[in-house]
Amino acid sequence: MAIVVQKFGGTSVADAEKIRRAAMRAISAQKAGNQVVVVASARGKQTDQLVTDAIELNPDPPRREMDMLLSTGEQQTVSLMAMAMDAMGYKAISFTGSQIRMVTDAAHTKARIQSIGAERITKKLDDGFIVIVAGFQGMDEDGNITTLGRGGSDTSAVALAAALEAEVCEIYTDVDGIYTTDPRKYPDAVRMDQISYDEMLELASLGAGVMHGRAVEFGKKYNVPIHVRSSMKEMSGTIITHEVPQMEGILVSGATIQKNLAKIGLVGVDNRPGNAARIFSHLAGSQVIVNDIIQTEVSEQKANVSFTIGRDDLDGAKKAIEEIRSQIHCESVFVREDIAEVSVVGVGMRSHYGVADKMFQALAEAKVNIDSITTSEIRISCVVDIDHGEKALTAVCDAFELNKPADERS
Repeated sequence: MAIVVQKFGGTSVADAEKIRRAAMRAISAQKAGNQVVVVASARGKQTDQLVTDAIELNPDPPRREMDMLLSTGEQQTVSLMAMAMDAMGYKAISFTGSQIRMVTDAAHTKARIQSIGAERITKKLDDGFIVIVAGFQGMDEDGNITTLGRGGSDTSAVALAAALEAEVCEIYTDVDGIYTTDPRKYPDAVRMDQISYDEMLELASLGAGVMHGRAVEFGKKYNVPIHVRSSMKEMSGTIITHEVPQMEGILVSGATIQKNLAKIGLVGVDNRPGNAARIFSHLAGSQVIVNDIIQTEVSEQKANVSFTIGRDDLDGAKKAIEEIRSQIHCESVFVREDIAEVSVVGVGMRSHYGVADKMFQALAEAKVNIDSITTSEIRISCVVDIDHGEKALTAVCDAFELNKPADERS
């Protein structure tokens, strides 16, 4: 029998009726002849409320205790879903991440999965149960509860699908697939039938909230097809899969805007081997995730280094830089929080020229000034003033006709 993993996000299990609807999805998949594993998130805004409660008691709560607290949201959801399936006459059992031995490192609130013990799940599947697993959580080698960070239930689901060699991992959410850009910001965006792992990884890293980047990494590494679907409508969504030849003909697949960013600039750093490694090693040791990096040589003696980070990491980054500033002889540090990053992504960029020119021309015509530019093989990103972010996104979406299906673009 094929194994299907289904993941339901917080909005898809927000109340009793939605939990029943999710339960019926799983039951239907079992009736179709599959063994079914469900991964569930905390309901609705429950995680946000738990964070608020914690900060009210302690403005700087210990990360270990935050993991203990936040893991309770998913535990409630999976037990309620098992109860719902039992009431419908179907065998179901719920597990926490630690009960299935989802072992992670010890980086509380940002843990990474190291191994999964699938034996307990497999036994229950063979006994005819639908197995329901709490997403977002695991445990370290010492038995401490850990969490995987925001969006970690996606990662839990795809990692489980990989461990179980599942046929597909279905991600049920409040949207019906992956769009060329966020429809709330660009109402003419269209849904894509498929997208490559590489493109989705870029979009996720650039702020597209439909999928968690680490989940896509697992899918690509272990060849798990990911099907992003609506929890409200019976319809196909978007398949995330390996690149196929027809994708190369699509110049740009999608666009994003990321606003929750900050930029740190180090001016007048000693221009000598090892300094860049020293800076970013220290940031990594402080668990600061760095996005784009730009280094410019000012003279034989000095260089400027700038990088972007999530605004949530700003305090940790500033502290880390102050700790190392004298070692690298940095003359001054500047910080910008009034920025947004607009990006376009597409595997077709590998074999087409003129993408950058079209993007820059679109921004120029919209009178949007570019602060900095970074690129990869399939991405171009521009940092702009946050006040011009929405206008910049609209300009590049229009330029690349992201309001049309891929086969209708010129």
